[in-house]
Parts: sequence; structure tokens; C-alpha cells
Amino acid sequence: MRKPFVAGNWKMNTCADEAVALARAIADAAPKEGVDLAVCPPFVYLRSVAKALDGAWVALGAQNMYFEPAGAFTGDISGAMLKDVGCRYVILGHSERRHVFGESDELVGKKVIAALAAGLDPILCVGELIEEREAGKTMEVVERQVRAGLAGVGADGIGRITIAYEPVWAIGTGKTATPAQAQEVHAAIRALLATMYNETAAAAMRIQYGGSVKPQNAKELFSQTDIDGGLIGGASLKAESFIAIAEAAL
Repeated sequence: MRKPFVAGNWKMNTCADEAVALARAIADAAPKEGVDLAVCPPFVYLRSVAKALDGAWVALGAQNMYFEPAGAFTGDISGAMLKDVGCRYVILGHSERRHVFGESDELVGKKVIAALAAGLDPILCVGELIEEREAGKTMEVVERQVRAGLAGVGADGIGRITIAYEPVWAIGTGKTATPAQAQEVHAAIRALLATMYNETAAAAMRIQYGGSVKPQNAKELFSQTDIDGGLIGGASLKAESFIAIAEAAL
């Protein structure tokens, strides 16, 4: 049975004191078994949040990284740097990276390989735009993103990856895919993984849902057969709502 995984993506939010206070509040209230938890603060607060989480049942993650190990890449961050400050996870291919910053499927795939090489566990985000859903192209888009994101990942690495299905039209909009809509895509992703790898690997992989998850809708979403927790945006910026979502995953 897959253990649920709930991760908070703080995006470009919090100041130093807020980040530490939020991390401590989450650590103090976090369930100690039954669900894996992680928080992903802005780069500049990773070290201080790591200290705030010391000894807690909450892992540290980052929101992005570059695929090169070092070099003249002004303003970017390597996997080794993230590992050095205590990260276990890194979010890759988030829709805002794809659609605001123009990251390609190929670039995301390179980042996944680099993250694994650096000892990080990637959270690979996939999801369609509203016009793609309305055109009936949801799985065409999602399959393309999954295949590109996992290109070059062998059977030895696939077990360290989490996929997060985040329909772009539901991120930060207040709209949420219905549990049935989300389950349909999650099941299709799992079926795709079975063809790319094998049934055992597909059954073991955790697939999160993201897109306006709140305490009010989390339990119904997480009760779906193929939804294994969530990648949480706005609701992760308050400890009480994030913990309520974590408890819903139990």
C-alpha cells in the first residue's frame, strides 16, 4: 500500500521570520506516522527552515533547480547545493516554471536526471491548460510531459520519483478538478507508467494531486484509488490548513 505524501509549495511567499515560524508550527503539529510530509520554501530560507525542522517528521524540499552540477549559470541553483542545505525533495516542471518561465519538457527531463544524480527525490509536475482540457487533449499533454520528464530514468530511479498531477486551470484559481476527474487522470498516468516500466513500479509510484486543495475537499480527493496525497500551494502557507490536509490524507 502506498503511503500518502503531502508537500507544501510556498512559492514566492514568506519572509525569514514567517518561514521559520510556519515551519515550526507545522513541525509541532505534524502527524508522526501514516503520511509523509514536506515543505518547500523559497531558496533563501532553506537553511533556516531546515534548522526549524531539525528532529521533526517533516522533510525539506526546494521549488526548482538547474540540471548542471556547477558553472556560469547566474542566479541558478544546483542539486548539490540543495542537498548540502538539507533538502530531500525538489519540485520540477511546475506549471509556473513551464508557462511563466518557458521551461520545455526536455529541460524538465534533464532536471529530473540531475536531481536523481544529486541524491534528491524529484516531484515531477504535469498538467494541462484549460484550452487543452476543453479540446480533449488532457491525456495527450500529460503523457507527453510524463514521458519527457522520465526520459532516461531507469527502473532503479523510478521508485524515488513522485508525480504531481496539477491541472493548470485549477492552480490558484479556486477551481478544483472533481474527484472523478482527478482520479481518471491519475489512473491513466498509472496505466502509462505500467507500459513504460512494469505493473509493480506503476503500482508503487505515488501520484499527488495539486490544484486548489483545501481542508474542505482534501478527504474526498485523497480517498480516490490512485490519488496519493497532494502538492499544496496556498493552503500550505497556514499551518492549521496544511496540517488539516495532512490529516485528511490519513
